Amino acid sequence: MNVTIFSSNQPRHLNLVKLFSQVFDEVFFISEANTVFPGQIEDHFRKSDIMKKYMDNVLKSEKKIFGEISFIPSNVKSLIIKNGDLNKLTRFQLEKAINSDFYIVFGASYIKGWLIDFLITKKALNIHMGLSPYYRGSSCNFWALYDNKPEYVGATIHLLNKGLDSGDILFHCIPRLKEDDNSFDFAMRSVLIAQTGILNFIKNGSILNLKSFRQDKAKELRYSKNSDFTDKVASEFLKRNIKLDSRVFIYPTLLNPVFG
Repeated sequence: MNVTIFSSNQPRHLNLVKLFSQVFDEVFFISEANTVFPGQIEDHFRKSDIMKKYMDNVLKSEKKIFGEISFIPSNVKSLIIKNGDLNKLTRFQLEKAINSDFYIVFGASYIKGWLIDFLITKKALNIHMGLSPYYRGSSCNFWALYDNKPEYVGATIHLLNKGLDSGDILFHCIPRLKEDDNSFDFAMRSVLIAQTGILNFIKNGSILNLKSFRQDKAKELRYSKNSDFTDKVASEFLKRNIKLDSRVFIYPTLLNPVFG
């Protein structure tokens, strides 16, 4: 079997590719490249002292759970493009990658045009880092913690559609708090359970039989944009130094939840 993955180039994205390469014969990896030094270099996140301090915490947790950036296995065929170029690719340029058994989207830019139409027909799966429909948009798990709602940290596996994080939900993934976790570790751990969760559902074949559920927009708590994540907000979050306690977690309504 083959799988096509649309993702990015940070260690957490590379980990998804590595996991799938252990199960699939071939992995086609379309990687949208961002700087691997966020906060230090102007890119998706701005360059500033505060943003560097915040991102240093993110990178520390990412390294703890996923390791460093690294080379990928030999059965992965990669196409590296600049972030934002995805929608300019033609069918011819993606020809080898559009004959797969499964299609996974994780951390890619907003997909439009012929590609989104194609992926919808193929029932592509999106890994949304956040619990939809409660938190949608950008940096959802950060905002859940910022809102003092750690029980809303997690991931949503849903069918891709033309909206943003609005496709029909298959299941939710929830991280279990470990004794030495800080808030950054806890949020990053939700990425790992999302990746292993979706892979396990594919491996045992149950992904094909899962019932999907339409999202109830009335339950939305926050819709965040990247521009909302300012230096002021990041600085406030760091000063609060949030302490987590699993005993007070009261989870919202979850669909086919996977805990890990």
